Amino acid sequence: MAGNTIIGVPFESDHSLKSLIVDRPDSNAPSDEEMTRRLFKIRAADSSGHRSSASILINRMYAKRGYLTASLPEEEVPDRMTLTASDHDAVIGTISVGFDSPIGLLCDELYLDEINVLRDAGRKVCEFTKLAMDNLVHSRRVLASLFHVAYIYAHRIRGVDQLMIEVNPRHVRYYERMLGFKVSGPQRLNRRVSAPAVLMSLDFRHAHEQINRLGGKPELADMNRSLYPLFFSVPEEAGIVGRLRGK
Repeated sequence: MAGNTIIGVPFESDHSLKSLIVDRPDSNAPSDEEMTRRLFKIRAADSSGHRSSASILINRMYAKRGYLTASLPEEEVPDRMTLTASDHDAVIGTISVGFDSPIGLLCDELYLDEINVLRDAGRKVCEFTKLAMDNLVHSRRVLASLFHVAYIYAHRIRGVDQLMIEVNPRHVRYYERMLGFKVSGPQRLNRRVSAPAVLMSLDFRHAHEQINRLGGKPELADMNRSLYPLFFSVPEEAGIVGRLRGK
């Protein structure tokens, strides 16, 4: 695993989250048996081919729900990055991170006043967009791993304080329960996807606290009823941060 691969993670085959930090020598190196376990890989979509594969998944999954969507640009866009989860060469999940800039965020289109309140309070904001998961892959760990790496890029690498997302109203309870988001803006029509949307936000301090308490403890996932036990452990997160800062 090299190149643009950030981390390889076992699928949910048991209750041990022994993710493999790529290119990171460790005295506790995984055994041959662990190395042969089936992994999915989290990658930065830093080529036109990778972004095209992510776009195909996004378009397919959004179309199934009756949403409109635009494909990812072929070239990298400043202040916006895309991550993918792949099983061999097949993209099974993707998420994009948009960082605040002079041109703002996509969610400013509907919720400029609400987001400006945070900016005026000195909060550094970002947004997660174009989240898509292949519905043939029933894996909460894939979703948790994508979200955690996106969090690392935004909070640990770029110093963002607050995450914004626009979700369909029927998904509000899921994001509240599974990740600790809070509703930050009323329901409005999102013309980019031709569907109703609700603005939600997550204080990254909450995510940080939950990762410290629950990260790397998948045996608690059913009891806790959140995604945080399926996140990486604190040492694993530190390894990812070190790798990304070393690039």
